[in-house]
Amino acid sequence: MPRLRRLRSGAPHVERRRAAAATRIGVLAVAAVSVVALAALALRPAPRAPAPGSSVPATRRTMMQTEHSAVATLAGGCFWGVQELFRQLPGVIETTVGYTGGTLDQPSYEQVKRGTSGHAEAIRIVFDPARVSYADLLAYFFRLHDPTTPNRQGGDRGTQYRSAIFYHDDEQRRIAEEVKARVQASGKWRGTIVTELVPASTFYPAEEYHQDYLQKNPGGYTCHYLRD
Repeated sequence: MPRLRRLRSGAPHVERRRAAAATRIGVLAVAAVSVVALAALALRPAPRAPAPGSSVPATRRTMMQTEHSAVATLAGGCFWGVQELFRQLPGVIETTVGYTGGTLDQPSYEQVKRGTSGHAEAIRIVFDPARVSYADLLAYFFRLHDPTTPNRQGGDRGTQYRSAIFYHDDEQRRIAEEVKARVQASGKWRGTIVTELVPASTFYPAEEYHQDYLQKNPGGYTCHYLRD
């Protein structure tokens, strides 16, 4: 009988040891899950930034501008060719084609191409001023299109194809006036430069199939090229 009592009195110690062991197993299991989760996060690839000069989805197009960048908005005919040439210019970070300078909210391509909305086919350029100045950007702009043909580029005719600089502040206006006058005085263009200088207004990104059109459709239509 005394031996039986000793066995019974030791039972609670056994149960406590079992409970402690179960607790340790549970803690180790949680720790293992945490390690696996952290490892999965570490292996997840980081999001890639868009290639220089490329366009990005409309939902992200306002995110690329930083304190070290600036914006230019230009119109020089069909935006397919204009974008393709600007995306190749060193210092250009992002390009987006769209519509601006009109009276209709949220215009579609079908509405703009009729020439009744008042919008121009335009390009919004985010660039690094440390690599390319606004003046140099405009000088390049005057090389890639004909600024002497009102409402026309190549075979494209209509107000939507007008030549225009949409300046974002007084400094851009001043620089645009100087560059326009310098290009006119250079004699590189025989006619009078008719490029409009107007304050920037709401810019509406064009439909996605227009973005980087000539990258998606190599050999597609363009009437733009660089003049010497």
